[in-house]
Amino acid sequence: MRSYAVALLAGQTAVITGGAQGLGLAIAQRFVDEGARVVLGDVNLEATQAAADTLGGADVAHAVRCDVTSSQEVDALVAAALEQFGGLDIMVNNAGITRDATMRKMTEDQFDQVIAVHLKGTWNGLRAAAAVMRENKRGAIVNMSSISGKVGMVGQTNYSAAKAGIVGMTKAAAKELAYLGVRVNAIQPGLIRSAMTEAMPQRIWDSKVAEVPMGRAGEPDEVAKVALFLASDLSSYMTGTVLEITGGRHL
Repeated sequence: MRSYAVALLAGQTAVITGGAQGLGLAIAQRFVDEGARVVLGDVNLEATQAAADTLGGADVAHAVRCDVTSSQEVDALVAAALEQFGGLDIMVNNAGITRDATMRKMTEDQFDQVIAVHLKGTWNGLRAAAAVMRENKRGAIVNMSSISGKVGMVGQTNYSAAKAGIVGMTKAAAKELAYLGVRVNAIQPGLIRSAMTEAMPQRIWDSKVAEVPMGRAGEPDEVAKVALFLASDLSSYMTGTVLEITGGRHL
């Protein structure tokens, strides 16, 4: 934590879905570094608890098993924030999966799974967080879209549809909640270095990096810093916006 200034999220509580790894964990780490306490929700409780431990343990991080497709489990996740840390200031709807296949080969189940986790999961998180935040007359919600939702990707009719849907959902929710002091914004990451993207064949990776004007992939913390901006008062007059983190790709 910085010693020369007040931390941006001092005394605030954030819930982060998909918080056990990847972008979710990077966001959680950045929030903790800025003074927040975090509640991590993920389907693998063991991995989520391990992530909470790395963030500093029970005083700053709490792990909850949560399947975001279940409204009851998302409600319980938000309730855990109130019970453990006494409030909810920030909600990050980050949980996601991929089930890539061309339309010809994609099964109905693969389509349904991706839509359920991303689109319904984000809606469940939005609704649960808004119910608390509207009573407090303040709060920030950050939804994780993807550049896939802007341009569409081959083999991702399910994922691109879900991520585009999150943009529309963000804008509609922003209009509904603005008068209550609750802000709702979205992030669209591009090619970000992660265990999933680094598993790509080298030629595919190289071809994607070649499309990035900045000439490199992004790092998880570069997404986390934008999430911090949207979660904090630095973005106090922003709602319904979509910020691209792509190194200039797909402008």
